[in-house]
Amino acid sequence: MSHDFDSLRVKLTPEDNGALQNLCGWHEEHLAQIEARLGVEIHHLSFDFQVKGPAKQLIAAEQCLRELYHRAFTGLMDTETVHLYLTELGARSPIADVPALTHTGDALTVTGYAVLRPHKKLIRARTANQDAYIRTMLANDITFGIGPAGTGKTYMAVARAVELLETEQVRRLILTRPAVEAGEKLGFLPGDLAQKVDPYLRPLYDALYELLGFEKVERLMERNVIEVAPLAFMRGRTLNESCILLDEAQNTTLEQMKMFLTRVGFGSKVIITGDMSQVDLPNKQSSGLRQAVDILKDIDGIGFTMFTAKDVVRHPLVQRVVEAYERFEKTKASTSSTAS
Repeated sequence: MSHDFDSLRVKLTPEDNGALQNLCGWHEEHLAQIEARLGVEIHHLSFDFQVKGPAKQLIAAEQCLRELYHRAFTGLMDTETVHLYLTELGARSPIADVPALTHTGDALTVTGYAVLRPHKKLIRARTANQDAYIRTMLANDITFGIGPAGTGKTYMAVARAVELLETEQVRRLILTRPAVEAGEKLGFLPGDLAQKVDPYLRPLYDALYELLGFEKVERLMERNVIEVAPLAFMRGRTLNESCILLDEAQNTTLEQMKMFLTRVGFGSKVIITGDMSQVDLPNKQSSGLRQAVDILKDIDGIGFTMFTAKDVVRHPLVQRVVEAYERFEKTKASTSSTAS
């Protein structure tokens, strides 16, 4: 690292050896994560830390060390925790104080970011777009969350649906996805109809089980309070006092999207998620999600949140993969337009 870079001394208090070990990680792997993400060098002797790097990064590094040390007192910290925190830190300006919870209307906020509270859990936004997504769901009857994989679109949508159910703002949850790849092949899969379509709905089940627990989900499904079904089953229905979640909406046709949006009844909320870069429709059909964005963007009561690669909260490599594919698509589009 260049000798022209600045340095900063950070003293962590109150001193606690367990919290210090939790912060640093096994063989100081957590400090290595912070160094790689922020472009700094970190050395420490006990609770005295010396940070070297560009001046603007020193502020972020000090904030990071202090906040993670504060969190290290309250529970075991792993590499995923550090990664998610660094993602959150990159999306907001440095602040002087450790995050605190405050009430603002329907949602709690953490350092200004909205959160959801499904089944006594606290789901916090970690990027500015995630924050905008939660606030859009709170403010609108129909919400679109659009962007690449790993940005939390589906998980936060299910969390909001569960929150609506538990606060008795809706009476039912209806979770649906288009079973695009099945098509006519459904008849060749083993099992009854439910077993045939379950693989396409598995991500929704996974989120429900994590938020509510397997036994409660099964009880609610038996009582028809929670319904998970393929999109084709929505035709002809009117859905009142329900939260309806359409996942993988990029795989809807133009007709399916119109059909779905016209199912909405009184007292209902709709959340639609999708990734424009992963359209699996056969025969190069146009995506109903892409058309819906163009048609509905100026209608009151309908909100849109567009995620980017910077909002990915999975493994750091996922963000790099998404960014690499975005660059490839831009280059491909540029080459095509030049050729024409």
